[in-house]
Amino acid sequence: MPAMVLEILISPKAAERNPWEMAFFGFIYASIALFLSLWIFEDNAGMVMVFLTVIACLYLMQSTLRMEEKKDITITQELPLLKEHGRALAFFMFLFIGFVIAFSVWYTVLPQETVSKAFNVQIKTIQQVNTLTSSVHGQAIQNQGLFTLILANNIKVLLFSILFAFFYGAGAIFILAWNASVVGVAIGEFARGAIGTVSGGLGLANIAIYFSSLSLGFFRYMIHGSLEILAYFTAALGAGIISIAVARHEFQEDKFKRILVDSVDLIVISVAILLVAALVEVYITPVFFS
Repeated sequence: MPAMVLEILISPKAAERNPWEMAFFGFIYASIALFLSLWIFEDNAGMVMVFLTVIACLYLMQSTLRMEEKKDITITQELPLLKEHGRALAFFMFLFIGFVIAFSVWYTVLPQETVSKAFNVQIKTIQQVNTLTSSVHGQAIQNQGLFTLILANNIKVLLFSILFAFFYGAGAIFILAWNASVVGVAIGEFARGAIGTVSGGLGLANIAIYFSSLSLGFFRYMIHGSLEILAYFTAALGAGIISIAVARHEFQEDKFKRILVDSVDLIVISVAILLVAALVEVYITPVFFS
């Protein structure tokens, strides 16, 4: 599969060696996607920028899945194998963080009219979530019920990630890029609200408020959000590896059976991470942001 200009900026091996660099590349991918979508597809920019962000990452994601599938064949012990998968998950997480930073920064600094066009779909999604949340709190639901509700919703997203990864290989990146755009808008809205309480201008005090508001918003949504995204990436990696293996091996081969066991382990781990994420969202995040 030929690689495009953005796709060849970094290889999977380089990404695993320096995973933090993926935050920079994620920021670049998302920023270019945002401005291209505003320029060419202004009326549908909210969804188009997600698709363009995904396209920029497809080659990297698909190459990573192939590389991880090969590790399943060469590494026979499960713990060292999971450690190797952890390298890929690390750069996936930094890639996601880069997406979130890009979307939140541009949401905060662009004019309101431009923001409304660029993030129209994401804004509607957040409004729907806020309406549902208000309804839940209005019913005075207990923490246990809220935990069940959040976990059920997260499991649904996890299943989507698995299905997209299995049927489309690297397609699960769409679910994750979409989530990054929604989280970025939520953080940006939080930062805009805090900045709106102070007078305008470019003084050091206002600049400090801008960065502190953006950081606080990032902390608010990523305390539990980072765990959720890690779970989705882990499940997508497991399902993506199976997808590659189905195309390359016979079902009766020992190699395929070993790959299947490893993939199931990754999916089970992802469910466990989601349990922890739901607990953090219900019992820990409200301690800092009531």
